[in-house]
Amino acid sequence: MTTLSETARTTSPAQTIEPRAPHRPTSRLRPQADGMAVASFILGLLGTLVLNVVLGPCALVLGGLSLARGTTRRGRALLGIALGIADLLLLAFLTTTDGTVSWHIGG
Repeated sequence: MTTLSETARTTSPAQTIEPRAPHRPTSRLRPQADGMAVASFILGLLGTLVLNVVLGPCALVLGGLSLARGTTRRGRALLGIALGIADLLLLAFLTTTDGTVSWHIGG
């Protein structure tokens, strides 16, 4: 059984200092991140039609999380974020023009 002091004596300082790789998510998180990117895109797309007050922020959060976890579907995550922003802009437009928070057809 070797002690810490014996290990420190046998290794040189160049051997103990290892360059660290940038933080990468494990392979287990990558499929979850890909699913979040797709969900972000779908929720952002649905939010332009219904429930933009709820689905827009959900699309923003899921898109941001998927990008942070290193998704391979980066384009879908960015589209989800863009659609989430469009949902909130649409909500602001509808609220200022009609005084409502949803689409309606007719007068």
